[in-house]
Amino acid sequence: MISRVADHCFWLGRYLERVESTARVLYVTQTMAGDVELSPRQCWQPVVIVSGVSEPFAARFGADATGDGELVQRYMTWDEQNPTSIQRSVSAARENARSIREVVSLEAWEALNELHLFLQGPRATAEYDQERFFFYRRVRNAMQLTIGLLRSTMLHDTPLDFIWLGVILERSSQTARLLDVHHHAMTSMELHRVVQAALWLSILRACSGFEPFMKRHQGRVTRDAVAAFLVTEPQFPRSIRYCVHQGYLTLSSIRPPSARDLPGGVALERLRVLDHWLSEVQPAALEQGSIHELLTHVVDETAGTCSDIGRELLGYAA
Repeated sequence: MISRVADHCFWLGRYLERVESTARVLYVTQTMAGDVELSPRQCWQPVVIVSGVSEPFAARFGADATGDGELVQRYMTWDEQNPTSIQRSVSAARENARSIREVVSLEAWEALNELHLFLQGPRATAEYDQERFFFYRRVRNAMQLTIGLLRSTMLHDTPLDFIWLGVILERSSQTARLLDVHHHAMTSMELHRVVQAALWLSILRACSGFEPFMKRHQGRVTRDAVAAFLVTEPQFPRSIRYCVHQGYLTLSSIRPPSARDLPGGVALERLRVLDHWLSEVQPAALEQGSIHELLTHVVDETAGTCSDIGRELLGYAA
């Protein structure tokens, strides 16, 4: 498999997961802004920070603009200058899929292309203005459909491995950044326990983890329980531990650990170490001070793994 095809597959997976995550976070945050006693800035600033665009956003609109929920939503949905916006990311995912049409299944291509064409037309603007929740749900569902079709209609060989590797590493980083930003914000505010519970439930919904969490904890919602679930739960497909482990297994199928003469060993070893480290993290050890360090380490190591993959397997310059 040539590196150009692997590169398009890897970034297709990353962009698909990024769109789905952004749409879900916007959907949940809009609900939270109407239901919870927080200021607009407390609600919407984390959206910009989690997406990694707080500096360019502040440079364009001012430091206090994160209090404007409509501006944040337009920026994260439509802005062509924002590399993490929904429209920009969908276009990038489509372009990667178009470049490897001989690899991507027809069904998955049609689902992705349908969303791309929808976002380019007047119906999307009208739906965004009039039925905001339905708009975000449509985008989220389209991404989930596309990822599901890729995994159910493609050969489970190297191209799909690279797509899934992109999905799962992006997901790990998204969960870590989302939890880190909100955990820090909420532990620094004095809130009624009912409000705190509502906020932690919103974070679970932003990670599609509300129902799985309830099954594990029988409705006992606390800061420590939610944080431990999103970090250490090995059977929840959006927890950090699950994503890192799946990333290691997927990269191992691309570049087997025994093949010492093949490129990719640095990335594989980095993931192996991170996977082993997370497997030894105990939920009781996730205290207020240590969780930030843990999540920062996960974000840094995930980014480092992606850089190693690019340099070793995708043909990027060192």
